[in-house]
Amino acid sequence: MKLKILNKTAIAGFILISLFVNSCTDDFVEVSPQYSIDSENYFNAEEDYYNALVAAYDLLQTTYANSILGEIASDNTLCGGESATDVVGWQQIDDMIHTPTNTNLSDIWGWMFAGVQRCNYFMEFKDKTDFDGREQMVGEIRFLRAYYYFELVKWFGPIPLKVDERFKLGDETTIPRSPASEVYAQIEADLIYAASVLPVIPAQEGRATKGAAQALLGKAYLYQEKFQQAANVLDQVIQSGTYSLVSNYNSIFEKEGENGPESVFEVQYTDLEGASFDCLQCVEGNIAVGFSGVRGYDGPLFTSGFSFNVPVAEAANAFEAGDHRKEVTILDIEAWADSTGAVYTTGYEHTGYFNRKYLPRKRSDLAQPDLNLTNPNNYRAIRYSDVLLMAAEAYNRGGLDDIKAQEYVNMVRARAFGDENHNVSVTGDNLTQVIYQERRLELMGEGHRFFDLVRTGRAAQAIEGFVPGKNEVFPIPQEEIGFSGGNWTQNPNY
Repeated sequence: MKLKILNKTAIAGFILISLFVNSCTDDFVEVSPQYSIDSENYFNAEEDYYNALVAAYDLLQTTYANSILGEIASDNTLCGGESATDVVGWQQIDDMIHTPTNTNLSDIWGWMFAGVQRCNYFMEFKDKTDFDGREQMVGEIRFLRAYYYFELVKWFGPIPLKVDERFKLGDETTIPRSPASEVYAQIEADLIYAASVLPVIPAQEGRATKGAAQALLGKAYLYQEKFQQAANVLDQVIQSGTYSLVSNYNSIFEKEGENGPESVFEVQYTDLEGASFDCLQCVEGNIAVGFSGVRGYDGPLFTSGFSFNVPVAEAANAFEAGDHRKEVTILDIEAWADSTGAVYTTGYEHTGYFNRKYLPRKRSDLAQPDLNLTNPNNYRAIRYSDVLLMAAEAYNRGGLDDIKAQEYVNMVRARAFGDENHNVSVTGDNLTQVIYQERRLELMGEGHRFFDLVRTGRAAQAIEGFVPGKNEVFPIPQEEIGFSGGNWTQNPNY
């Protein structure tokens, strides 16, 4: 499912203030560029539901911000950029000095709730018209709603929760922030239903599947330390035989590796024009890729970018000798320039390292108005190796089966080293520490590190400036607190 913007009217309003936002469509559906939607003239045919489903998928593309900030907030990278005031909100998050007026956090709040709103609009009218395949569409919508709510609860903790009907003006003063446990309960219910009706193989690339729903459910269980439930459902994904580790780790992050056998769920991007710096939510390309590119670069394989999200030396040196993942994950720009003749300039907080997985690659479509806003690199949101490591963690930390946990960890390590000489045989807490380290190395650059540190209680030791009792979650945007008229209180210590 590759999204392309046609600037059509949105089908769902922005939470709390009922603003309409631009929507996008996909290449798995062709629709008129302009149409009017209301409850009287919509949801009368299968095509209406299909277009509404496409619009619900659309907001996934804005999660480029979630993925890049999941690294910048962690100990893996520094913010970088041109200067200390380049995207100041990201700089603040990197330094753990962000406040409720941080506009980049407000973007994540708004974009994820826009996704929820589109899903709830569909669910509000899900029974209006019957047609073959409606149940599967409902499953996809409930998967997407769970995805958006999961992002919101992991970023902001307790949030306003509404199910199967849209937020409307005035809800902000009456609907409370639901405890995280209630949000997770809704996420679980949505994903259990989705897994029961979604196909194993998607009808079109990019659409949710049974395995994607099960994997996200396992992740939600793991974040709550429901280890038995996590192990059970993640094992179902593993034992299904649907997914496998590709032998060439590097191929995962190249174009030919998109939607491959290791991809459980990917956010789809294209190189079509859409976003601008005035409308980053109108995203078609993966903006995080251009932002992570080497500043002033001219040379083989890659194109230039804005030098954000630069790995630190400690992260680059965390790989063991012989670990093939390092050269795929980390670009040592000085060594690369020496060997290829490439040239580049340096930006703020230059470390000499770049996130190679999501660097902009050379392309033939040089007529695009801004290549850094149209990078087509898909985001590998859930990979099979992540499922294996989550299952290993559940089996180990839950005290369930260290032998099985070792098996899953060693599958990942055998691919990383190309042999079985690096298998681990430790148990208990020693195995826990191995799993933590494997998650860091396997998933470095993919946006999971900050939340892994937080949920396992290690953030304060790893992240400079992290304040326990505060920085486990991010602040609710101040304007949302104001809109609520005192109904919502701010997260602690912000």
